[in-house]
Amino acid sequence: MILTKIEEKLKSIYKDEYQESFLDQFRKLIDQWEKEKWDKIDAPSEKNVYLITYGDSIFEQGKPTLETLHQFLKKEVQDTITDVHLLPMFPYTSDDGFSVVDYNEINPELGKWDHIKNLASDYRLMYDFVANHISKSSEWFQGYLNGEEKYQEYFISKDPEFNIENVIRPRTSPLFHGYEGKDGMKTAWTTFSEDQVDLNFRHFPVLLETTEILLSYAQKGASSIRLDAIGFIWKESGTSSMHLPEAHAIIQLWRDVLNYFKPNTQIITETNVPHQENISYFGDGTNEANMVYQFSLPPLVLHTMTTHDATKLSSWAKTIGKVSDEATYFNFLASHDGIGMRPTEGILTEEEKQRLVDKVIENGGRISYKTNTDGSQSVYEMNINYSDALINKGEDDTEELAVKKMLAAHSILLSVIGVPAIYYHSLLGSENDYEGLEASGINRRINREKLEIGEITRELVENPRRKGIFQGLRKMISIRQQQSAFSPYAPQTVVDLGSNLFALKRRNETSGEEVFFIVNVDSQPAVAEIGIKGRDLLTGREVDSRITLEPYQFVWVR
Repeated sequence: MILTKIEEKLKSIYKDEYQESFLDQFRKLIDQWEKEKWDKIDAPSEKNVYLITYGDSIFEQGKPTLETLHQFLKKEVQDTITDVHLLPMFPYTSDDGFSVVDYNEINPELGKWDHIKNLASDYRLMYDFVANHISKSSEWFQGYLNGEEKYQEYFISKDPEFNIENVIRPRTSPLFHGYEGKDGMKTAWTTFSEDQVDLNFRHFPVLLETTEILLSYAQKGASSIRLDAIGFIWKESGTSSMHLPEAHAIIQLWRDVLNYFKPNTQIITETNVPHQENISYFGDGTNEANMVYQFSLPPLVLHTMTTHDATKLSSWAKTIGKVSDEATYFNFLASHDGIGMRPTEGILTEEEKQRLVDKVIENGGRISYKTNTDGSQSVYEMNINYSDALINKGEDDTEELAVKKMLAAHSILLSVIGVPAIYYHSLLGSENDYEGLEASGINRRINREKLEIGEITRELVENPRRKGIFQGLRKMISIRQQQSAFSPYAPQTVVDLGSNLFALKRRNETSGEEVFFIVNVDSQPAVAEIGIKGRDLLTGREVDSRITLEPYQFVWVR
């Protein structure tokens, strides 16, 4: 059965270039991996909350950082978090890990595979698979430059016959770069940077080898695998070379293979693009991504908390429904990257977007741009710590309101349909890291500070902002994890209660359990007519059908 599925996908990927030998090689791959021991895992439930972190986000001098991270999570975070998304943990040369030198080795500064195994004994793990590109220092690319036969088709050299005028990419650097090879200058397609060289999936051995890497991750403890920049993996002359049918077919092939060996392994696609393009990676809801990053959520929540108006968020949320019993959204507000603006296309006006850009600059952030097909530039993302982005200067910039606003934003994250993921700097109540920004000149470093374990442990007790956000989020998550209404697959119904309120119902169709969520997105008190009586899960108090919410207060009514 699995080989029939593989054959079907290979034919749709390679069409006239398909050869019977492709299936034979996949048959050998399947036979080889059937000899391995495979763990069984469950599908995500309301209990699952992801932490997005680097393997060295928490460090202690003289210790492998994966060991320190594990120690910190067990002692301080405990079971608030169930899944740890480890951003690329492999040897790399740039882009804070996303220019991978070797997909199969752990960066020695972080530790070894044994440290990953130990972490996996306490937490489910999500690995990053940077399948679109590899470091120019990798063995593969060096083999290409040195004329090794195996690697001559692993990369895409510049071809005057290939029309690139419609190519879409989020960078302003050249699409092709030149490299000094053994026999003279060689060129290669570089979507992201001179150091990140795109792989050529048209060459079948590239697909075979990357599939083997994917299987090795699942076998070595990954419960989830994030496919970084996956929309770029197939190039076609004259097209955007983005989201092409072959890219979708490759993900479907990988889903089939993972389902065969380790059912419930979550494939999570990362495509920072407008909403309709993004959700295309669900396929038919059962055959492609298990989760897609909900990229519209971060800028929309920021817009809502900035304007004190939930109208746009409510309208958009009405379009977000249940996908299937196997697929849902990967929800987040902050990540190692900035707050993407492309996902607001068709949702926010140019004036509304500019208001956010101006606010981010006022609050100490930076703006990153992309080149459009006509040569112009537009905002790609806003680089800032999310709690700093939320503050309206002169209105809610007291420490108490900064904490309340951050928790209110995360009440939305924890209530909407999908699985919530929290960035480590959000969980720990961090602020902009200007030192890292200035030292590196890299905009994204404003929100990637590394934290010394002794210092951060102390600050979680002594620093009011860190303590308020950390303890508030832990309490919210522990309550959420007990409510089946928050199953990742339980539908949501948006309720209109006024522009200064965002409200929705979540109902688990199996258990029948329902939770009514309301948050005041205003810096002034608001009255809500909810039409039901119940108990607020956060405070334990009884709630009448008419309630007054303090600034940024939220309730989960059962």
